[in-house]
Amino acid sequence: PHIHPPFYIRRPTMCGIFAIIQSRSMSEKQLRQRCLFNSSLMRHRGPDWSGTWVHPASKTALGHERLSIVDPESGEQPLTSEDNMIALCVNGEIYNHQKWRDHYKHYPFKTGSDCEVIIPLYLEHGAKCVDYLDGMYGFVLFDAKTQTTIAARDHLGICSMYMGKHADGSTWFASEAKALQTDCATIEVFQPGTVYHNGEMRRYYEPRWWGEEVPSARADLKQINALFTAAVEKRLMADVPFGVLLSGGLDSSLVASVASRLVRANPEKYAFPQLHSFCIGLPGAPDTIAAKKVAEAIGTKHHTLSFTVQDGLDALRDVIYKLETYDVTTIRASTPMYFLARKIKALGVKMVLSGEGADELFGGYLYFHNAPSSDAFHHELCRRVKNLHYFDNLRANKSTMAWGLEARVPFLDQAFMDHVMDIGPKDKQPSRPAKKIEKAILRSAFDTPEDPYLPASVLWRQKEQFSDGVGYSWIDGVRDFCSQQVTDEMMGAASERFPVSPPQTKEAYYYRQVFEELFHHPSMPHAVKTWVPKWSNTSDPSGRAIKNVHDEAYEGDKAKL
Repeated sequence: PHIHPPFYIRRPTMCGIFAIIQSRSMSEKQLRQRCLFNSSLMRHRGPDWSGTWVHPASKTALGHERLSIVDPESGEQPLTSEDNMIALCVNGEIYNHQKWRDHYKHYPFKTGSDCEVIIPLYLEHGAKCVDYLDGMYGFVLFDAKTQTTIAARDHLGICSMYMGKHADGSTWFASEAKALQTDCATIEVFQPGTVYHNGEMRRYYEPRWWGEEVPSARADLKQINALFTAAVEKRLMADVPFGVLLSGGLDSSLVASVASRLVRANPEKYAFPQLHSFCIGLPGAPDTIAAKKVAEAIGTKHHTLSFTVQDGLDALRDVIYKLETYDVTTIRASTPMYFLARKIKALGVKMVLSGEGADELFGGYLYFHNAPSSDAFHHELCRRVKNLHYFDNLRANKSTMAWGLEARVPFLDQAFMDHVMDIGPKDKQPSRPAKKIEKAILRSAFDTPEDPYLPASVLWRQKEQFSDGVGYSWIDGVRDFCSQQVTDEMMGAASERFPVSPPQTKEAYYYRQVFEELFHHPSMPHAVKTWVPKWSNTSDPSGRAIKNVHDEAYEGDKAKL
């Protein structure tokens, strides 16, 4: 049965965007046709409606694939100004939109979209409009009067976005690279926290921690609790039936617990009598067992979904196509998430909260136990956070949007993460000899025995990477499958066949082979980074490959495969 939606607050705009700016080789008709076709390659992101805006004199076109939740008769994109000379296509959510609607009370808003506030902000502040936004987004704005183009991506790349250059000199933008690869001479990842203004790029997000100076501030547990609660509450702004992804690990369990408390405390605000939680795994997987325990403790309506190793193997090609990566750990973790998103969408849910980002902010990965110093620990945290858009953010966005499901990530709220990144590494760094578990300050911030957020067995559960937690046999099965597809001779010539980031294992080789069959553009291998833990002798990214740290570590030479 479908989960019926609560009362409606406003219209969300998660979707796919596409833009061709100032083409020099296409007629108006060709421009429109190209925009429609390339945008359609991302229709999985917004299966409910398509919108196109073309300005013939500027040879510019903007396209939008809409994920329509309610009120399909208004709120379509591209959004336009009163005179239709400014067009805007946005993928994302602007959480402080009401503040700007109130501020621009005399602006003639056409829709209830949270993203429409970008237009009056642009009219007042130009390219600096991004400095006033709080949210997750990728957008392109074109002003036909001044021939101004502005494009921007949120502070950490929660929403995916790419940029390409056509041979005729025009600039193209898209939520996914597949919409650019047949036409553009070059393709690159649009970097998070930057804004494009008429060909110039500017970094607008550059907090204190960005320079990687090692902080010394001590952890304030009450502040961590308060800021995270505010981050979750902000993301409950929705006019969709929503739920939480609940793996049973610390991060997703905290998201679910805080969200459940907020919903129960304000039933009239959310009009949702009970929060729904979702988990996926192989039969008997660590995550499904832990998630059920958490759901019972926090009072969610829990849904346990399952898949088989063969299901996962059969889906690998589709997952790689949707994610546009060949990174091993991203593909491993995205495959069950891809299945989960499809099943959640079938239940009528269109938005979920998820727990990405905590491991990077707090040093939760098991290899952080091996950091040689607190300074090295902090520098690695900064590197991981800055590269989230290649890994967990990409997975959370693309594996869910593959089925038109929106994922929101409270741990990456800008105010919360900037506070956490300013905490000194000595309070964060885990130590097995000292019996200091990873993410100890986050756990302590929510360790309230008088009114527990989570059972102690979950609050203090060891880190389990999602690809491991769904069932150890998933990793073992996919590794064995890939080893049968790739010969020793093929591995011996890997660096010759794949000179850019050559694969180090047979599993990595197989993913790379499929990736290059799907994405033939020479720029595409450069748009991917690979996730390998530091301070470890293994090339396998699984948490179980970290010897003397994970309780279920691989034995013998298995971690070297």
